[in-house]
Amino acid sequence: MPASRARRWRWKKDSNLSVWLRIPLWQRVIAALVLGIIVGRLWGPGAESIKIIGDVFVAFIKMLVVPLIFFSLVAGVASIGDLRKLGSVGWRAMLLFVVTGQMAVWLGLTLGTLVAPGLGVDTSALTMGTPPAPTETSWREMLLGMIPQSPVKVMADVNVLPLIVFSLLIGIGILMAKEEGEPALKIFESGSVVMQKVTMIVMELTPFGVFALMAWVAGTLGFDALAALGKLVFLNYLGCFLIIALIYGGMLKLVARVPVIGFFRGMIDAIAVSYSTASSNATLPVTLRCAERNLGVSRSVASFVISLGATVNMNGTAMYLGLATLFGAQIFGVDLSWGDYGMIALLGTLGAVGAAGIPGAGLIMMALVFSAVNVPLETIAFVAGVDRIMDMMRTTTNITGDAAVAVTVASLTGELDTAELASADDI
Repeated sequence: MPASRARRWRWKKDSNLSVWLRIPLWQRVIAALVLGIIVGRLWGPGAESIKIIGDVFVAFIKMLVVPLIFFSLVAGVASIGDLRKLGSVGWRAMLLFVVTGQMAVWLGLTLGTLVAPGLGVDTSALTMGTPPAPTETSWREMLLGMIPQSPVKVMADVNVLPLIVFSLLIGIGILMAKEEGEPALKIFESGSVVMQKVTMIVMELTPFGVFALMAWVAGTLGFDALAALGKLVFLNYLGCFLIIALIYGGMLKLVARVPVIGFFRGMIDAIAVSYSTASSNATLPVTLRCAERNLGVSRSVASFVISLGATVNMNGTAMYLGLATLFGAQIFGVDLSWGDYGMIALLGTLGAVGAAGIPGAGLIMMALVFSAVNVPLETIAFVAGVDRIMDMMRTTTNITGDAAVAVTVASLTGELDTAELASADDI
C-alpha cells in the first residue's frame, strides 16, 4: 500500500474512532438497546448466535469484581482517617450512612417483593444451566464462612462475604498503623484509581454487549421480558424518590430540624449535574459548593462528610442492588429464604460502599450480590441496556444523601449556618 494511501486510511480510521468516542456513552448504550430489540424481534431465536458478544462483556464484568471490591473497600475504610480524632462528626456521619443504607436496601427488597417485576417471564427457551437449588446453612456455618481462612482462595473463588471481611480488616489495620500505614494506604488508593480506570475501559464495551444481549433477550423471550424491564425502571425511580422524600426529608425535618424545601432548592445545581453525568465523583465539587454556599455547612464538615459520602454513601445503589437481585431471582425461579434477604441487605450495603463513583459501577456490584445468593449472572443481560437510565436517578439519590447527612451532622454539632440555609428559599 502506498504511503499516502496508508496515511489516508489511518486518518479515516482515527477519525471514525474519535467520532464514536465523542458520542456520550449513555447515548451509545440507548442506541444499542433499541437496535438490539429491533434485530432480536426480526431475527427471532437465531439471535442467540451473537450472544457470545454479550457473554464476553459479562465475563469482563466478572473479572473486575474481586480487584475493584478489594482496592475500593480498603481505600474507602482507610481514607476515613484516625477514628479517635474524628470525634462527633465522624461517628455521626458513619452512623447515618449505615442506617440510611440499610433502610434503602430493605426498601428495594420490599418493592421487589410487593410488585415482583420479574414474574411472568417465560425463560424456558433460554439455553442455560438450571440455577442451583438453595441449600440450608446454619448460623454457625455462615459465621465460620465469613472468616477468610485463605484470602487467596477466597479471591480465586469469588467468595464475596469473606472477601469483604478481609478488605475491612486490612482497611482497619491501615488505620491502626497510622503513619507507618500511609505507604500501604497510597498503594490501595492508587489501586482503587487504577481499577476505576479499568472499569471505564470495560464500560466502553457496554454498547456491544447490550446490543447482543438485548437481541438475544428480545429474540428468545419476546415482549414479556421488555415489559418486565419497564417495571424495573419504574421501581428504581420510585424507590429513589421514596428515599429522597421519606428518608432524607424525614432526617432533615426531624433530626436536623431545617427547612426541607430550602435544602432541595440549595442543591438544585448538584442534582442537575449528577443526573446528567451519573457520576458521584464528577459531581463532588458541585455538591461541596452547594453545601457550603447554599446550605450553610461549615467547610470542615462539608469537606469530610461529602468526600467520605462519595465513597461510602451509595443509598440509591444499595436500593437498586436489592431490587435487581429479587428481579433476577424471580426471572430465573430462584427461591430466596429470609437468610438470603439478610445476606442481600448486608452485601447490598457493603457492595454500595465498594462501588466506584463512576457510571456503570452498579453492574459490577450486581455480580457480587448475585453470586452470594445463587442468582444467575445472566440477569445482567436483562438490566445492562437500561442501567444507564436508572443509574442517573441513583446517582442523584446518592449525592443528595451526601448533602443531607452533611447538613444533619453540621446541625447536630453546631457547624450549620441556619441563616444561609434559610436564604436558599430565595435561590
